[in-house]
Amino acid sequence: MSDYYSLLGVTKAASADEIKKAYRKQALKFHPDKNPGNAEAELKFKEISEAYEVLSDSKRRQMYDQYGKEGVAGMGGMGGAQGFGSMEEALRTFMGEFGQGGENIFDTLFGGGGRGGFGGGGQSMKRPGASKRVNITISFEEAAKGVEKELSIQNYCSCKECQGLGSASKDGIQRCSTCGGQGQVYQQRGFFSMTSPCPTCHGAGQMITNPCKVCRGEGVVKEKHQVKVPIPAGVDSGMRLKLTGHGDAGSHGGPPGDLYVFINVEDHTFFVREGNDIMIEIPISISEASLGCKKDVPSLFNHTCRVSIPEGTQSNKIFRVKGEGFPNVHGQGKGDLLVKVMVETPTHLSSRQKELLEEFKSLETTANHPKRSTFLDKMRGLFSVFNF
Repeated sequence: MSDYYSLLGVTKAASADEIKKAYRKQALKFHPDKNPGNAEAELKFKEISEAYEVLSDSKRRQMYDQYGKEGVAGMGGMGGAQGFGSMEEALRTFMGEFGQGGENIFDTLFGGGGRGGFGGGGQSMKRPGASKRVNITISFEEAAKGVEKELSIQNYCSCKECQGLGSASKDGIQRCSTCGGQGQVYQQRGFFSMTSPCPTCHGAGQMITNPCKVCRGEGVVKEKHQVKVPIPAGVDSGMRLKLTGHGDAGSHGGPPGDLYVFINVEDHTFFVREGNDIMIEIPISISEASLGCKKDVPSLFNHTCRVSIPEGTQSNKIFRVKGEGFPNVHGQGKGDLLVKVMVETPTHLSSRQKELLEEFKSLETTANHPKRSTFLDKMRGLFSVFNF
């Protein structure tokens, strides 16, 4: 799907009123009941409704501007936890924006002129398929390098026997006799006229008189199949991928839904991710920290990186190795490898080691421990204030 601003035909600097005006114009143009049977218009209607749901909310718009579509994943509304980008959600957004109860909104907007409703004719039997969600767990290394995974999913697929029509033959689809193909029935009560979906055809305007024996008139059957999911390098937990057209097949020839793949990345034994940077902690001895040393540090990319640790290095000091972190998922460079050194105090000392340390202790001066000297000076000043 395109950029949300491009879908509505506005710039990033557009005001809330400009966004609302642009959405209204686009919604009226692509509404499925103004474009019956036009799968491309239905998809466009869902996309602009999703864009408006995000850009009309100040918090979600801010997250989208900063992080893109991944930033608004799971924040509710269009693209929420269930039914991502469904026609039901898109229509709910449309009704809410135009502030209508629903009975005669299309007569008003599309010029239906009383009878005929829904653009002057019955609704098509075509219905878009439902979008689906799956969760997938990948390793830390796979997230850094990218990987292709194969999923086994069970979807409603178009019936091969009837080509998704639901009828054993084209002649088996007849106009509904109750509503005359309008999809609605009308009642006059005094000064008021009321419309409601036809109880016989449920608003389709058509009836299947000779159902397909395989799908029993549904146009779809449940099947299990494999889907290859290309996961780009740099993904992180909580991100989602959209596979267009891999959801349930639409009924009676309607367009298929989409498949949304939610990513979960396993923790690593040594590395911790911080944005696109990765951090690793390595222990060094007191002598190495005091005298300086060189350390070979493992990388995620099948090689080691040599880090020079200067003399006098303190614990928790971080050294940066450029370009050895995660690739940006949008292809905008790479993060760094952060090497955090932890100075380890030796244990289980031998008599000789203790003897040497005692000798070293006797030779220490304040210049060897500047932080300790500063701390002691501050403590003396504090105690002198209180006359201790």
